[in-house]
Amino acid sequence: MGIPGIQRNATNPKTGGCLAETQCKDDAHRATRSASLLSRVMASSVPDDGAAAAADPAAAAAGAPGRRIVVAVDESEESTHALTWCLANVVSSTGGDTLVLLHARRPRPVYAAMDSSGYMMTSDVMASMDKYAAAVSAAAVGKAKHICAAFPHVTVETMVESGDPRDVICDATEKLAADLLVMGTHGYGLIQRAFLGSVSNHCAQNCKCPVLIVKRPK
Repeated sequence: MGIPGIQRNATNPKTGGCLAETQCKDDAHRATRSASLLSRVMASSVPDDGAAAAADPAAAAAGAPGRRIVVAVDESEESTHALTWCLANVVSSTGGDTLVLLHARRPRPVYAAMDSSGYMMTSDVMASMDKYAAAVSAAAVGKAKHICAAFPHVTVETMVESGDPRDVICDATEKLAADLLVMGTHGYGLIQRAFLGSVSNHCAQNCKCPVLIVKRPK
């Protein structure tokens, strides 16, 4: 019978030691082995070329100043929200970061007119389309630069390229050696996504730098 107020520990018949102490040592040993195994598994899953770090946009967003951050801009509200969010949450408040406003101008479709000699390209229609595309690009980039004007500590550059936005963005981030790509998502439905594809998904899978996709609140 035990004495009230005093806890007695059972004795291990093999070692003569305290069972509670033995159990604690066993638990600690198992915890150490588990931690070691987890470390080995995580280390073996990280490629030597730094791809794991490139897949972590949160780490890139919280990096030291002096980064080159590419923001894909167009005329949409989703793009405007992504840029505004980036300026408020990603760009260093102490300066040093360079923001590259990248606009991908979609190639114009080919139009033709029928005349007596067969199909013939209509130059005036193409000229009008090119003029309209240039105006759209200028408006998108101008709007983005106006937003950035409220952040004088940020160095802003602009880049306009023609082509499929998916290819333009991936190629530009590689050429610029970007530290981070920030872009919005247009939230296409199933039908639009099937025909147009998702630019953000493509870039997330194919860009060699971290990609931060900013969703516009509903």
